[in-house]
Amino acid sequence: MRTNKTIALLCLLVSALPAAAFDLGSIDWQKAVDTVKKVQKASTDISEPQEIALGEGIASNLLGAAPLLDNPAAQEYVNRVGRWLTLQTERPELPWQFGVLDDNDVNAFAAPGGYVFITKGLLAKMNSEAELAGVLAHEISHVLRKHHLQAIKKGARTELLSDLASEALQSNGSNPALTKLVSAGTEVYARGLDKNDEFEADRMGVVIAARGGYDPYGLPAVLQTLQSLNPNDSSVALMFKTHPAPADRLSLLDKEMTGQFNNFENQPDLAPRFLQALGAGKK
Repeated sequence: MRTNKTIALLCLLVSALPAAAFDLGSIDWQKAVDTVKKVQKASTDISEPQEIALGEGIASNLLGAAPLLDNPAAQEYVNRVGRWLTLQTERPELPWQFGVLDDNDVNAFAAPGGYVFITKGLLAKMNSEAELAGVLAHEISHVLRKHHLQAIKKGARTELLSDLASEALQSNGSNPALTKLVSAGTEVYARGLDKNDEFEADRMGVVIAARGGYDPYGLPAVLQTLQSLNPNDSSVALMFKTHPAPADRLSLLDKEMTGQFNNFENQPDLAPRFLQALGAGKK
């Protein structure tokens, strides 16, 4: 029945155009129907449980490369700040998990479904809770906008996403589409997201931080720190490879933020809490 309706729709569209424009006898109708089905299938979003399962697999791969920092106080603190920020978003119900990686490289990552990581190396460059909130809010924004799922689609893996969307989620790890997508999704971290995705996450990040009561200039402060680092330093190589230049990000944020956050000049002093919770983790 669905196929018949699709053919009827195609016929209606064709009939609306001049007859001379088509040789109706040369149209392969079954091929046309298959094309329509593929387009419909490719546009199907995976479910939230499938998104979470995909993110869990990618997060496991990331943790395989760099384990969590053995500092319970730092982990609890970063989770507290991160989860407070998620309450300012449209997806607070996701099973958000935040973690500090025991890695001296300067970087931060997010995976679909609510997994967010920041490295010990980046944490050591920070000077305030507002800066931490700005970075976490940036990564949260990637999850909200499903940037990594879009990157997988752009990476010629649309069919895998379509297969996952059409399958019931299997909890025993035997779902072949999910397994392949975890591998494809992990590859995204080596090449980075689209620059426009990073710029969008910057814009959203400062807003989310401000909603949470933080100085929205925390993220720009981190970008200024990154801008001052030696680009030839191996600890920032991946960050600079996979992200737009800090100067470009700062320039765009400056245009967006000018005059927008004048009410955030008097922020509470969170320095003692930041130093107490993260002092050991920054060493």
